[in-house]
Amino acid sequence: MHPIFAPSSDSASAIPIWFVSTATWASVKDRLDPAARAFTGASSFEPKPGRHLVLPSASGEIGGVLFGIESAPEGADMFRPGLLANLLPKGTYRFANAPHDARLAALAIALGSYRFARYRKNESPLVKLVVPDGADGADLTRMVESVTIARDLINTPSNDMGPAELEGAVRTLAARHGATVSAITGDDLLEQNFPLIHAVGRASDRAPRLIDLRWGDAAAPKITIVGKGVCFDTGG
Repeated sequence: MHPIFAPSSDSASAIPIWFVSTATWASVKDRLDPAARAFTGASSFEPKPGRHLVLPSASGEIGGVLFGIESAPEGADMFRPGLLANLLPKGTYRFANAPHDARLAALAIALGSYRFARYRKNESPLVKLVVPDGADGADLTRMVESVTIARDLINTPSNDMGPAELEGAVRTLAARHGATVSAITGDDLLEQNFPLIHAVGRASDRAPRLIDLRWGDAAAPKITIVGKGVCFDTGG
């Protein structure tokens, strides 16, 4: 699984995150120990969306976390819990109660932990999350890794991410998943009737190209996704 996710075996020692709203605050507060309830009062905590409060334990460690969400799922920001990735102290956490959508909340926290680390050490995430009940950790990991690849490509500056480097990234992905890749490059674009791709990129000394990634059963129905990979654009 993705490094931010902790196995369910860590649940017993994980720090609880309580999702609260104006509708649920009273019932959640009743479940807290007296010291934690007193701390919320002293901190003037209000269960507004996006508000959070780290609760101390009797031993002086983190005893739990309160995080405000909307009272009803209609119109709620399902990805708001992603803020926790950068709000919480280092530690392993679990959902003590369910947000509006536990799966999306876990995904949001994982996506919120993203760091672009091409030019610096990629440290382990400070916050780890036990995969909530009913969520598929492997499925969440696939989504997070996919978004991470896209973010890394976008965040890499154009001097290090030209057409050739983009093709290299596609070939690396293809090798990982058993896909095939072909590329039509430079003047070969004219010979194979792709004049507009050639026209857009011909002013650069880095040859433009059409990259074709194919994966799956050749006998299955075909789905084609066409995208424009702009490595450099003056915006003019």
